Amino acid sequence: MVNEAMDEGTRKQYLADDPPTVVPLTIAPHFNALNDKEKKYAHYISRAAFSGTRINLRQVSPESEAIYDFIITLHKSCNGDWKKLASQAKLSDEDLKHFLSYAAQFIGNTGNYRSFGDSKILPRVPADKIAALADTSSEARKLYEGIKDDLYESSIARMHLGYPDAGHVSTYYPDSPDITQAEIEKVAVFLNDQQLMPENTRLRKTKSGDYEVLIASAVTEPAKRDTDKTSWTLDDGKKLRLVYGDYQREMHKIADNTSEAQKHALNDEESKMQSQYFTSFHDGSMLAHMESQRHWIRDKGPMVECNIGFIETYRDPHGIRGEWEGFVAMINKERTKAFGALVDCAPDQIPKLPWAKDFEKDKFLAPDFTSLEVLSFAGSGIPAGINIPNYDSIRQNEGFKNVSLGNVLSAAAPKELTPFIRSEDQDVYDKYKDQSFEVQVGLHELLGHGCGKLLQETEPGKFNFDEKNPPISPITKKPVTTYYKPGETWGSVFGGMGPSYEECRAESVAMSLCPDYGILEIFGFGNGKQNINGEAGDVLYVCYLSMARAGIAALQYWDPNSRKWGQPHMQARFAILKVFLEASDFCELKSTKDDLSDLTIHLDRNKIETHGRPAVNTFLQKLQIYKATADFEAGKKLYEDYTNVNDWYATKLRPQVLAQSKPRKVFVQANTFLEGDKVVLKEYEATPEGMIQSFVDRDYI
Repeated sequence: MVNEAMDEGTRKQYLADDPPTVVPLTIAPHFNALNDKEKKYAHYISRAAFSGTRINLRQVSPESEAIYDFIITLHKSCNGDWKKLASQAKLSDEDLKHFLSYAAQFIGNTGNYRSFGDSKILPRVPADKIAALADTSSEARKLYEGIKDDLYESSIARMHLGYPDAGHVSTYYPDSPDITQAEIEKVAVFLNDQQLMPENTRLRKTKSGDYEVLIASAVTEPAKRDTDKTSWTLDDGKKLRLVYGDYQREMHKIADNTSEAQKHALNDEESKMQSQYFTSFHDGSMLAHMESQRHWIRDKGPMVECNIGFIETYRDPHGIRGEWEGFVAMINKERTKAFGALVDCAPDQIPKLPWAKDFEKDKFLAPDFTSLEVLSFAGSGIPAGINIPNYDSIRQNEGFKNVSLGNVLSAAAPKELTPFIRSEDQDVYDKYKDQSFEVQVGLHELLGHGCGKLLQETEPGKFNFDEKNPPISPITKKPVTTYYKPGETWGSVFGGMGPSYEECRAESVAMSLCPDYGILEIFGFGNGKQNINGEAGDVLYVCYLSMARAGIAALQYWDPNSRKWGQPHMQARFAILKVFLEASDFCELKSTKDDLSDLTIHLDRNKIETHGRPAVNTFLQKLQIYKATADFEAGKKLYEDYTNVNDWYATKLRPQVLAQSKPRKVFVQANTFLEGDKVVLKEYEATPEGMIQSFVDRDYI
């Protein structure tokens, strides 16, 4: 597969969206409501976050940073007058549109692989036209020579991110094309035994066969290390050593900005948090980052909310190394009221989930749950909601925060008919899709990720459950026999499958609890009484209908060549679609045409409570029990069964999903600048040109 070329039909699905859906991330009213100190605090955090842009680029593909520089260089060479540049290069209006569409999608994903799906983005514009643009500037021509082959490279394996030994692309293992999954796992286990956290690392295999763990830090000789040792000899005789200073220039800039942010912190917890951020990014200490998160969860309801670091591990094929991410946002007080009420009632909702208290935390750690309006979100993509920190020891024992990103949810794309939705459902779907998604996000983030206990031997001989009388599994009806051993974590046991499995568990919790009319009332729908035909019933119906549609749309993110899922959330939603379809007389996919071009979802709204919810609960119970008891083998079998794509889905339905797919939104974000002693905000047009200009203006490094 490594060198196998694609046919032209397959290649088309990787072409850049034409045009991309570019939407503004509106923030001015919320930012302008801040006082001067709050604005400066937000400004420096925003700078810290976006100073990691080149880290994001290097975490995607070897060529991404050079492509970025090529786009920025072209913009600067014509001072943003793209039509003038096109005229100089003798490009048609159509060619220019295709190039700008590619540039906007590349920048919106911070790399040439889609942040949602991890599949490569190929330009629609012919190579000779990009070459003509390159010829307008000597600097652009030099950059183009280094990227021209990679821009259009389309061998099947290299169209997706993944393990290098499978021929896929991953810069989490730089300059290591022959490193194997077994070697990656061997090093991961060793680092775990040394209690070294991997989130801010990359792994390189040297020509001699030894290993270097590259640690992101501003200095090569840090004062604070998470371990005294820097080198070891492994059991097989290979050497492993720690190398500090990965992304050195960027980490220095990030650390400096967190230091400036600390000067404008709004309370003691924020000051301590920024201090720990500085230590983490300057010295490469993940222990300092853990401390920053402890201060973060104690900083309740701040006017300016933020988080920053190597956070989510979705893009590392091994599921343990984090992608650079940082955000700063303003609280939306009105929307936050509903989330606060949901937090308050959480202890009453969790017992409704399908497992006994033995598999639930002894005490629900009520998080800070807020609706935010995003000023800046650095990374490869912007989620609708976030539940962090991801560190098990903090989540299980100290707490976490949930945030819903309001202006991400409400960013409007042009109204269109929705694929796979029946015409008679289109109006109710359009009316309540945003509200239902907010309900889903709230339940997913707060209760989904926040509930559930891990049965652990926390240290040799000490357990967080009665090991002599272990809990009875509701699945086997026998005492559980597996649990997490000392040093083991959810991530280390479930590995690369873990992120998607956990997203599926959280989504299933949302589907289990959204039929509760008391919860729907909290969000402003209905009076708490069951009424499937009222407004609350409409929101509930659209919750289930949207999940079913997402499960179909998920097939876009499954690659038939590698038989690999490229997006954890979509893999999760496909599993839940299959759960819906298994529930007798509840959900069906119907079509009158052989090519399935008119396929629609038929979901019986009157059977959500009697058929849909019980089916979800049966599935959810297994997800939770296997996770709680560290039963990887059972969890793996369950999840692989439900996310297996059979021939009908692969050869019949998936082609229609691709044919009817709509471009994902890419967001144009504002920038802040210091003018004298004041912070000013600059927003941009929601166009490819506006997107490029926003990155030119924030090209700090």
